[in-house]
Amino acid sequence: MPLSDEVRRELAAIEPRRDCDRLAELSGLFHTAGSLHLLAHGEFSVHLDVAEAAVARRAFGLLRGFGVDAEIRTYPRRSFDRATRYQIHVPGGERSLDVLRRAGVLSASHAPLEAPPKRVVGRACCRHAYVRGAYLGGGSVSGPRAPHLEIRSASRAAADLLATVAAADDVVLRVQERARYTAVYAKSAEAVADALALAGAGDAALALDEHAVVAEARARANRVANADHANLVRSSRAAHRQITAIRELEADGRLARLTPRLREVAELRQRHPSASLRELAAKCRPQATKAAVHRRLGRLVALAEHGRSG
Repeated sequence: MPLSDEVRRELAAIEPRRDCDRLAELSGLFHTAGSLHLLAHGEFSVHLDVAEAAVARRAFGLLRGFGVDAEIRTYPRRSFDRATRYQIHVPGGERSLDVLRRAGVLSASHAPLEAPPKRVVGRACCRHAYVRGAYLGGGSVSGPRAPHLEIRSASRAAADLLATVAAADDVVLRVQERARYTAVYAKSAEAVADALALAGAGDAALALDEHAVVAEARARANRVANADHANLVRSSRAAHRQITAIRELEADGRLARLTPRLREVAELRQRHPSASLRELAAKCRPQATKAAVHRRLGRLVALAEHGRSG
C-alpha cells in the first residue's frame, strides 16, 4: 500500500474528542478538498472530493455528528487508472450553513472563505485537527527513501494559514504556488516526520524516523569502512616502499653500516611486513614510540632513494 494511503487511513481512524476539534478538522477538509456549487433560485451546495473511502466515511461521520445531511457519491477519475473518487454533497440547508460557518468554511453571508478565522485554530488541539483534516483532504507523502510531503490548497491564504498553524508547533512547512493550486510541503525526513506527528500519524512518523536512523547508521558505517580501507591501502603501500628500501640497502652492504636502531627497525619490518607502526614500536628493545619508528623507517627510505640518485 502506498505510504499516502497508509497515512490517510491512520488519520481517518482518529476520533476527535471535542466539537472544536471536529469543526477544525472539517475546516481543514473543506479548505483543501471543498468546492461551492451554485444552484437554481439562489440555492447552493458544498462538495468534498476525496480519494479514499475511509476519508469519505470520516467526513460523512463528522457532518452527521453535527446533524448535517450529506450524501456520498462515487465517480471514476479521468486518468489511465480510472481510480474511484468520492464526493460528499452537502446541501445548503440552515443546519449545514450554521456548521460550515462555525467551521470557518463560509462567512456569515454564506460566501466561501479562503482561510478559516483564527478562532477555528486557536487551541493546540484544534491546530492538530486542522492539519489532520487538511492532509485528509489534499495531502500526499512519499518515502521512506527521499521523503516528500505535500498538501494542496485552493488558495494562497489557506496555504499560508496551514504553514502558520504548523509553525506554532515548531513544524516547518514551506509554501509554493503552482499553476492550478498552492502547495504546502516538506522535504527533509525530520520535517516530514514532524508534520505527520502533528497531524496524528504517529506510526508513519516513527517509521520515517527509524528509516532515517538506520540510513544514517549505515552511511556512518560505510564512511568508517571506507576510511579503514583507505588507511590499510596507505599502510600497505608504505610498508612495501620500506621493505624495498631495506632490501636495496642490504644488497649494497649499506644496511650493516647503519646505527643499531635503524638496523633493528629494518629487521622488524622485514620480519613483520604487515605490522602497524604501533606494533613495530612495541617490538623494539627498548620499546620505542610510534613516531620514532615512523622517523626511522622514513630515514631508511630516504637513504635508499639517495643511493639510487647517486
